[in-house]
Amino acid sequence: MHELSIAYNLVDIASQAAEQAHAQRVDVVYLRLGRLSGVEKDALLFGYDIAVKETILEGSRLEIEDVPVTVYCPACDAVSALEDIQLFCCPHCGTPTGDIRQGRELEIISLEIDNEQPAYS
Repeated sequence: MHELSIAYNLVDIASQAAEQAHAQRVDVVYLRLGRLSGVEKDALLFGYDIAVKETILEGSRLEIEDVPVTVYCPACDAVSALEDIQLFCCPHCGTPTGDIRQGRELEIISLEIDNEQPAYS
């Protein structure tokens, strides 16, 4: 299950960013995940819950934006989303294409953090 190691890497990256921002806590990690990334979304979510334990991200949630596969068709001179990732042909004219423009992403977009200092009585 390589998603667990990916989850640990995401937590490391997000933790470093949160510390640089002097965050007290991270509430949400926003991630873009392409259909061709080779990462199973449910397995990544499961791994994330394990990886955040005892970190600044503990209790946070991972929000994943699914990114479709888009290709460039030279015949249509257009970028279109593939209907089936098993068939790399333009969905409009059927021309075969391997010019992938989107769909391989695995990137943290942003963090929702809490910078408030705890109130002491």
